[in-house]
Amino acid sequence: MVSLSKTIFKAYDIRGVIGSTLDAGIARRIGQAFGAAALAKGERTVIIGRDGRLSGPELARALAEGLQAAGVDVVDLGMVATPMVYFATNVLGARSGIMVTGSHNPPDYNGFKMVLAGEAIYGDAIQGLYQAIERDDFQPAAQQGGYSTHDIKAAYVERIVGDVRIARPIKIAVDCGNGVAGMVAGDLFRAMGCDVIELFCDVDGHFPNHHPDPAHPENLQDLIECLKTTDAEIGIAFDGDGDRLGVVTKDGQIIFPDRQMMLFSKDVLSRNPGAEILYDVKCTRHLGPWIEQHGGRPLMWKTGHSLVKAKLKETGAPLGGEMSGHIFWKDRWYGFDDGLYTGARLLEILTRETDPSALLNALPIASSTPELHLHLQEGENFALIDKLRADAEFPGADRIVDIDGLRVEYPDGFGLARGSNTTPVVVLRFEGENPAALDRIQKEFARVILAAKPDAKLPF
Repeated sequence: MVSLSKTIFKAYDIRGVIGSTLDAGIARRIGQAFGAAALAKGERTVIIGRDGRLSGPELARALAEGLQAAGVDVVDLGMVATPMVYFATNVLGARSGIMVTGSHNPPDYNGFKMVLAGEAIYGDAIQGLYQAIERDDFQPAAQQGGYSTHDIKAAYVERIVGDVRIARPIKIAVDCGNGVAGMVAGDLFRAMGCDVIELFCDVDGHFPNHHPDPAHPENLQDLIECLKTTDAEIGIAFDGDGDRLGVVTKDGQIIFPDRQMMLFSKDVLSRNPGAEILYDVKCTRHLGPWIEQHGGRPLMWKTGHSLVKAKLKETGAPLGGEMSGHIFWKDRWYGFDDGLYTGARLLEILTRETDPSALLNALPIASSTPELHLHLQEGENFALIDKLRADAEFPGADRIVDIDGLRVEYPDGFGLARGSNTTPVVVLRFEGENPAALDRIQKEFARVILAAKPDAKLPF
């Protein structure tokens, strides 16, 4: 029996290692705590689903038992992509849901992404669940909640196919990395009229081919190779639970999500002139001016899928996106992040072109690094950021944005350092108009980080 550890209650979700910080006993107690929180908001039913991880069935079963013990009815969608749980909370008449998923973490991880009464819960609300479990103040409900199953796949595919129209037939390659998106992606894109080459679309919680995380270029090499050797025009990839998208062009270029956002914002702004478009602090500095050029108002915000979702709701923005690949659609959709729907919207835009890769490759680009991680001890990441905020000087900077870590903007690039909310790392990202600018900005950050923490092992 695993004992309760506060470390699994993260900023945006709950995530732990099976047999070490997470097991069926913990899942059951999370179900009880969430059930009580749902009832307090007048919610009688909670929808659950799970990804393709080996620990999923046992955790989902225990979660359902906990919810039922709290007196809540459970609707179990079985094995689905995370956005399908979010979709269900918009169409099945129950506004609360829990997805059992380890997202893109290694195979021995699992966790829970939660929607409570239509709101993605994060921060204090997640800590509230921890405190409720810690107090153990659960009274068994007078009446146990019911349990039923529901197959949402056909309704989900039908809703997307009814909304998104491709302009011409297109052959695509789809890499699901053996993650749960494989149970729906091929069927969805074929239903839209695409010819689909499937790579690793059989769901396998061992992830035997490559890790299901399109944010890292090494995980896209099979897709790049497939585009080289077949007549597919474009390649798309999904993370472990299907809420993030990776894109590769015919000539093997990776179109990172901040550049995908240029294409999406131009499209959305053509129908919503003057609208606000959200993006996180990790995105390219070309995105803000691009949004303005196309008649929108750029709003930079904190990183984290729950935080962007909440801000989207607050501002009424039709579109939001994160460098990690979470793209949130309120335009024609429900305001949540959905890699599969994003893939469909991408194909709608690309099929208007005879050469989709040329359109993607023409988007503004700068010299940049992927996300880099400075590994530290638990809790040290935020302490280091606080120290940099207090002491670091950046001569020559245009402005410093401190809504989430430190983003230091120069006339010819930017550097970012922010504490990860999920692991004890400082996330770094750099961009320059040319390699020399990039190098200079990295050296500036190396100088201030080493001044604050001389033994830091820099990842660049």
